[in-house]
Amino acid sequence: MAILTCVAVIALVPFGPAAAQDPSKLAPHVEQSSSFPKTSLVGPSRNLDKSQPLYLQGDELVYDTGGNRVIARGNVEIYYNNYILTADQVVYDQSANTLTAVGNVTLKEPNGNIVRADRYTLTDDFRDGFVQSLSIVATDDTRIAAERATRRGGNVTVFTNGRFTPCKSAPGMPPLWCISAATVIHDQQAATITYQDAQFEIFGIPVLYTPYFQHADPSVKRKSGFLMPEFSSSSTLGFGSVIPYYFALAPNYDFLFYPMYTSRQGVLWQGDWRHRTENGQYYIKLAGIDQDAADLPSAIVDREQYNGWRGSIETRGLFSLSSWWKFGWDVTLESDDTFRRFYKLDNILLTDRVNRVFVEGLSDRNYMGINLYHFGGLMFDQEPFLFGQSESYAYPIVDYNYVFADPILGGELTWNTNALSYSDNQDPVDINYTNVNGSSQMNRVVTELNWRRRFTDPIGITYTPFGQLRGDLYQINNYVDPAATTDAAATVVGETSLARGMALGGITVAYPWVANSSRGSHVIEPIGQIITRQASIDQRSLPNEDAMSLVFDDTNLFEWNKFSGYDRIETGTRANVGVQYTFQANTGGYARILAGQSYQIAGDNAYADPGYNSTGNPVFTPYSGLETNRSDYVLGAYVAPIEGVQLISQSRFDDRDWDLRRQDAGANIMFGPFQASAIYAFLNTDPTNGIYSAQEDIYSSLGIRLTDRWSVRAAARYDIDADQLASDMFQVKYADECFVLTATYTDNYYHNEDIVDGQTLMLRFELKHLGEFGYSTDALDYVFGEQQSGG
Repeated sequence: MAILTCVAVIALVPFGPAAAQDPSKLAPHVEQSSSFPKTSLVGPSRNLDKSQPLYLQGDELVYDTGGNRVIARGNVEIYYNNYILTADQVVYDQSANTLTAVGNVTLKEPNGNIVRADRYTLTDDFRDGFVQSLSIVATDDTRIAAERATRRGGNVTVFTNGRFTPCKSAPGMPPLWCISAATVIHDQQAATITYQDAQFEIFGIPVLYTPYFQHADPSVKRKSGFLMPEFSSSSTLGFGSVIPYYFALAPNYDFLFYPMYTSRQGVLWQGDWRHRTENGQYYIKLAGIDQDAADLPSAIVDREQYNGWRGSIETRGLFSLSSWWKFGWDVTLESDDTFRRFYKLDNILLTDRVNRVFVEGLSDRNYMGINLYHFGGLMFDQEPFLFGQSESYAYPIVDYNYVFADPILGGELTWNTNALSYSDNQDPVDINYTNVNGSSQMNRVVTELNWRRRFTDPIGITYTPFGQLRGDLYQINNYVDPAATTDAAATVVGETSLARGMALGGITVAYPWVANSSRGSHVIEPIGQIITRQASIDQRSLPNEDAMSLVFDDTNLFEWNKFSGYDRIETGTRANVGVQYTFQANTGGYARILAGQSYQIAGDNAYADPGYNSTGNPVFTPYSGLETNRSDYVLGAYVAPIEGVQLISQSRFDDRDWDLRRQDAGANIMFGPFQASAIYAFLNTDPTNGIYSAQEDIYSSLGIRLTDRWSVRAAARYDIDADQLASDMFQVKYADECFVLTATYTDNYYHNEDIVDGQTLMLRFELKHLGEFGYSTDALDYVFGEQQSGG
């Protein structure tokens, strides 16, 4: 055996990706996530270290001085820059500067790709070459086979009679799909793969022919060009088609143009702009149509108001101003509240439009947030709003929180401040009283000092005393007085300024009892808390804008103030008691159960008799479970007995007869091929949310992986009190190494003039390295005729 060592200028340069980076993924529709990773067919380019030697070994080494050649025969191996070339024979022609490998040629690249050929001829720098009977197997089992291949210019490789497939197949069996072409050209610099006289085959049967076809190298994340089309059919839009064109304008910004043609409504123009900067990123989504009102369904009320241009602008951004400060926004502006709903531009059914612009700062001990909000109602029973109608504004809401570094009286002292400027411009049709014009303003500043300290005595009892000093300033104008409003009349408060203050003190006492067993540790902890404040504070006449949501459960049983915002505060003396049990299993299982009750001992109960707003509804629910001096019982259970099983239950029971007043329960189970979840909700009444009778429903889903490739999933929401199905979904998915098919059927049982009540079928095909194709329809009369017509 002879070994030849030489230092040669040899550059093995496989095909590689473009150098552009992927910008922000803020806009999810610009680039949908793929089921397959971005990998090159033949591997990325590598910078070779030309100072490294080339090692060659074989059973026999012949120096042909006359022909100026070096010939290696028998088990020949060449090592260079982590490339390994093996062959039966290798001939290095020094005159022609070529290296030819013959017989069982295998080239293993550093990226894991394997190239096989009968004959492989390269220049001495490996830039250009000719390959006969080529076969390439990439690391992800993608295969390219060709009768021969030629590389020229160190950049372009031409495959003759080539076949490409990422699918595995048994010996003698054709792959699931492949592309065959008379000529396949891979341009590494342009990062494109071009097919001439190509046909798409399924199980070896040609189903589609094209004389010319080109796509980006699969390793390329961004490249200008057409994307896979999407098609749809709808009873309101008709047949629809989208052929997106993507503009990769720069490494840090791009634009996607994807107008949707609809046979019944015309062209919906759409475009997404994304931009990543040095300190942040943002995106803008545009949609618009020159609407012909005559084309809209006749069921839409006053459809003539939508004649002409309709559209929306959706934008979101986040920027870092410094190490502590950030600035951002989340804003959607629309010509009317039915445009995005009618053209299904939101992925969920929204009841409110909330726009936000914010600045936030966070350091070690303090936080400041400045938020500006715009609220617009999208409820079906509300009148359609244009800008300036049925809208509310918070401009701004300022929050400042500071934790003092040094202990005060041995405890922690915090300072919190909230400032709010708010206006509410309701549509007059939503107002219940003729003497209210629907426009009101409120300015408010709240500041408070909070202190607490924790002690533990020798037997393990913990004592946590706490205190608070709070002051509020209000300036209001044209507000309905909740305390002087009845079902028949309302009192409007003109421009008024007022103040209120509160001082509270209290203590929380807990005595944990710990016991250990062979299965784990048990902790039983009785907890008691008493809080005393002024017996009464004049607040029922104040507006309530941020404390309307009131849910009493185990999570806020020991809160100093159980209201959700600043506009309402507890008064008098209140005691909160409960017992908590915690179990920590040695195997990792966990359980925590908390049960308790709250008592109004002295002073006014702030949760009783809330008063009414301009729409005639209570400013917060009068059935929270706290409206009586002895509250309802609350129970919370959080259990994770084994890995993959999680159970949560939050309950509220009437204090007199233990009737269930509120229940939220959920379960999530992952076991083997099964994944199941269920959510149950029961609410007795809540007039503030328009719920005047008990509401009870359940949502459940079940997913089963039938095989390594097939899976099914089903979900349904059932309205128990109405005894009817609210929605259902069924999905079948096939996924292998090269192909994904997802079929999803959904049925929503609601009706509105802007929304089709009924079924939708969505099909999604994804071919590895080529992209995805989607089709959706809600026109299923021919499949579900009786059900559709009867809905």
